[in-house]
Amino acid sequence: MDKVVTSAADAVADIGSGSSIAVGGFGLCGIPTVLLEALLATGVDGLEAFSNNAGVDDAGLGLLLGAGRLRRMVASYVGENKEFARQYLAGELEVELTPQGTLAERMRAGGSGIPAFFTATGVGTQVAEGGLPWRYDAAGNVVKASPAKQTQVFETPEGEKEFVLEEAIVADFALVRAARGDRHGNLVFRRSARNFNPLAAMCGRVTIAEVEELVEPGDLDPDHVHLPGVFVHRVVPLTPEQAADKRIEKRTVRASGEEA
Repeated sequence: MDKVVTSAADAVADIGSGSSIAVGGFGLCGIPTVLLEALLATGVDGLEAFSNNAGVDDAGLGLLLGAGRLRRMVASYVGENKEFARQYLAGELEVELTPQGTLAERMRAGGSGIPAFFTATGVGTQVAEGGLPWRYDAAGNVVKASPAKQTQVFETPEGEKEFVLEEAIVADFALVRAARGDRHGNLVFRRSARNFNPLAAMCGRVTIAEVEELVEPGDLDPDHVHLPGVFVHRVVPLTPEQAADKRIEKRTVRASGEEA
């Protein structure tokens, strides 16, 4: 029952080249920075990553990306990483862009044992009809595009509507970050860090969580647990310095004395 691993390096040691990883966080909020740095140090490559975004050029998944360790990325937002755009357009990286809510539900479905689901999001667009560029060649030609997806009409309270079939995501490993966690793997996330972290954790066959504060079993109010320990296999407690190391993605300031 005690899932604590003493070091991030030990926690990610069995992630091999070619593995798929689901990574929690949103922008730079709630990303498992320590686990990603440990994974970078292993030298593994050819990874497929499922994450809302790829961090920035020098943080988060951007570290693995910059080192050429990612072969494929499934994400909903890529606008803050110049290296991501460069690799994608140069044909060095395969990218499956997915609507944000669909990506979240694909992860949740994978963790719930649901192989696929129908959604209205993307109907009438290339998301359903196919043709979204997944990979370019060095000359900028599309060499791999998204396939067409199954659609079906269902009766709804507003009448008949068309829906598109989306497949669930199940990753070999999941890397997440929590504000608090106990030795059994029960996790609590803080504010915006609760977005993709629980979903990423659910869809991993092996889920590794770095926690800013490790507590003993029974210290967490069961009503306050955001993710039960049944989904978590390894817990890595962070040092106070690691827990406090949180970057701001975009800092907005105003002149002194200026009205808000």
